[in-house]
Amino acid sequence: MLLYIYINTAILTLLAAANVEKTIFLGPSPLAIPALHPALDDLDLERLSPENGMLRTNLNASFPTADKTGTESWYFLENLNPGQRYEVRICWLATQPTDFTLRTYTLPQVLEDRSLLSSISAYSSARLSAVAQSQSQKILTRSRRGTPQDAATSDSVLFLQIVAAAEYFSLDQALMENVPSVLADIILDPFLGNVFPRSLVPTGCWVTVVAVLAVLVARWVAAEFGRLADSVDTRLSAGGKKDL
Repeated sequence: MLLYIYINTAILTLLAAANVEKTIFLGPSPLAIPALHPALDDLDLERLSPENGMLRTNLNASFPTADKTGTESWYFLENLNPGQRYEVRICWLATQPTDFTLRTYTLPQVLEDRSLLSSISAYSSARLSAVAQSQSQKILTRSRRGTPQDAATSDSVLFLQIVAAAEYFSLDQALMENVPSVLADIILDPFLGNVFPRSLVPTGCWVTVVAVLAVLVARWVAAEFGRLADSVDTRLSAGGKKDL
């Protein structure tokens, strides 16, 4: 059994081609979001929800400095269930050495912290200048989910901050001066019963099936060895009696 585990671990290690970083949190209490803050939509942040929990994107990165640990990107988590456990994972190619830090902030935390507001505004401005107007309109329309602009909504939401710091050294001066963006998958994964991530259920089932089969095979092998040992003992006993 141990040999089987070691072999599978070695195979999975050889096949691994990506890194993973994550943060785990609980869905906050719902907050009323009145028309007083229409700027939340105008920020044009890409959104993740339990229904749409995966986003493939390119994240800007930079080398850490005395003032900054990396380049910040912001996302909006919505339609969360209060008190339910979630995790946000970010997966990226191992060929792009990057150190990611993930943090979540509630709406009151962001509104009360000028540094967070400044960071979100800077990211939003850069994003709005880079994204075409047609794409922005599509994102804004989807994010409002058909709610009248002057109506208040109540939702469990969080801001997600991702800090990307480059972790490589190259003799290519261009790579050292201009860090390429990192292709990554951002995944919002709810926990079932606040215990097990939903996306890992198929993997858990597969592991359970393999474990059951391994136990059955081990018992069969042990039984066969027992029968073989009993047969040898019987033959030896019969041979000893004949000699006597």
